[in-house]
Amino acid sequence: MSATAAHNPYLMPRQAWLDRRVEAILEPERPIIDPHHHLWDRPGWRYLIEDLLADTNSGHNILGTVFVQARAFHRADGPEHLRPVGETEFVNGVAAMSASGVYGPTRLCAGIVGHANLTLGDRVQETLERHIRVAGGRFRGIRHIAAYDADEGLNNPGNPAPPHLLGQADFRAGFARLAPLGLSFEAWVYHPQVDEVTALAQAFPETKIVLNHVGGPLAIGAYAGKRAEIFPGWAASIRRLAACPNVFVKLGGIGMRINGYDFHEQVDPPSSQTLASAWAPYIKTCIEAFGPARCMFESNFPVDKGSYSYPVFWNACKLLAAGMSEPEKDDLFRGTAARFYRLEL
Repeated sequence: MSATAAHNPYLMPRQAWLDRRVEAILEPERPIIDPHHHLWDRPGWRYLIEDLLADTNSGHNILGTVFVQARAFHRADGPEHLRPVGETEFVNGVAAMSASGVYGPTRLCAGIVGHANLTLGDRVQETLERHIRVAGGRFRGIRHIAAYDADEGLNNPGNPAPPHLLGQADFRAGFARLAPLGLSFEAWVYHPQVDEVTALAQAFPETKIVLNHVGGPLAIGAYAGKRAEIFPGWAASIRRLAACPNVFVKLGGIGMRINGYDFHEQVDPPSSQTLASAWAPYIKTCIEAFGPARCMFESNFPVDKGSYSYPVFWNACKLLAAGMSEPEKDDLFRGTAARFYRLEL
């Protein structure tokens, strides 16, 4: 991994390149909840309400979305443990704008997932309660990123995590505060860590957990050229995790640099069929293990926008779901997300 890649773990979107691929929208009437996207304003990269709307209005029937923490608009001052509440305040403003109907029927940020430092243990209660208070009834859970690998080039410098975070006593003391408040947990880990999520889920069976991005299969750095070798171990970990009834999984987020696909290096963006073919082993393994009622397709935009466009992504998901029953499709695209995040969409 180059120094540049290590500094910026994301692939920057190139709209002119994305525009080279235009596809007819498959099943345009199918209702979708996108349960995982971000908003931010970073140097050289802005993705705010108008950018999200451009994607959600690109042809698929997006009923609503769920925002997931992205270190966006934390408060600049005040107690350190309360600064992430600024992100929820910002996102709730976007949600309120969308709920007015002025921007169309899609309900952006109908659910909000924020950040709290769970290693504060019992002291994290104040942060959690403050998130709930400012979110207008939309706050649903916490993401405290645990993704870590011994190959430091794979770790996001903006979200550093120590090894074995999910097993730390102080983290678990904070984690124990989620369920009593009706909050869920977003587990973002790399594939060697999936069994750590299983241990956490077994220790807290009353807490709802959703595994982000099919468990973060790595295919660069120390894992380059080892996809076929790694897959059986990843699949076994997924099946062990699926035995925990309180755990769900998000199907998507496989367009990042760490996933090792070279879509962004091609002359033209990938087609939906190319994506579906590449991802089928991961997606089908998760659906078989968890069942559609605990799986939800997710865009992970704008992070994955460096590899493909929003309409092509959802076309790929529809190809991957081909042959499933109508109730199963509804779970994958809408129902599971609606139940997990308690959304009336």
